Amino acid sequence: MTNSPAPAGVWIITPGHAPTRFPTARASGADVALVDLEDSVPPAAKPHARLAARAFFTTPVPSGTVLGVRISSPSTRDGIHDLAALADYPVGPQIVLIPKVESPRDIEIVAGALDTPDHTPHLYALIETPRALEELPSIVRAERIAGVLFGTADYATAVGCARGWEPMLHARSTLVASAAAAGIPAIDSPFFDLDDLDGLRDEAERVKALGFAGKSCVHPRHLDVLTKVFRPTDEEIAAARAIVAAAENAGGRIIRVGHQMVGPPMVQAARSLLVRADARTAEVTA
Repeated sequence: MTNSPAPAGVWIITPGHAPTRFPTARASGADVALVDLEDSVPPAAKPHARLAARAFFTTPVPSGTVLGVRISSPSTRDGIHDLAALADYPVGPQIVLIPKVESPRDIEIVAGALDTPDHTPHLYALIETPRALEELPSIVRAERIAGVLFGTADYATAVGCARGWEPMLHARSTLVASAAAAGIPAIDSPFFDLDDLDGLRDEAERVKALGFAGKSCVHPRHLDVLTKVFRPTDEEIAAARAIVAAAENAGGRIIRVGHQMVGPPMVQAARSLLVRADARTAEVTA
């Protein structure tokens, strides 16, 4: 049964009909490695992808990487076939990413199909339509939701806008605020220009500053940039430990740590960073 915190950080997504790519994704060092049964798989290849994806979960994986799957929408025939296949996998995915979510019912359907007394995967809602954005207050409070992921490509297509920073800012801000209100992580969309690493870094730093807990990618060459942006550095961890230690001796008073005045919100942020860092260390050393 899944009782651990919902995984965040750096995600990599690999097509389910290309099992030769599985070892690279699984050994990439990403926080989450997803095998995709949806958009990256041609319709004719979907039955093969469902069968091939079994191996993604039955082969031992390096410590520190959580394995998951993106299914097709549960309101489609492909989604129904995906759920039936997953229910028969000898090893279940730790994360299930549900696309085109527009109501809590989508999450309930997946939970009903996959939950067992011994296995309850983390269910993430992929938010990629204007209707989903309108329904966020109810979606993020679904009983079994663990987190949300933003899909810029489908959202921009549905709205008829560009995928640049300004056109996506309202949707991203709304998603982060709703996720924070519900106490769940928000993961950002991939950056689709595979060769523009400077653009990737800029967007990753912006979404992190906005409140996203991680970012996904579709190519291993993006992992190094995203890891440097989203994983706490040794310096950040040391600074957080100093803040927490000072706060514990301050009796709730505003304190000074180095050149910074620190109050309760900063202390809580430091504690949250340490929780993420310690959880990552525990996963790697387990």
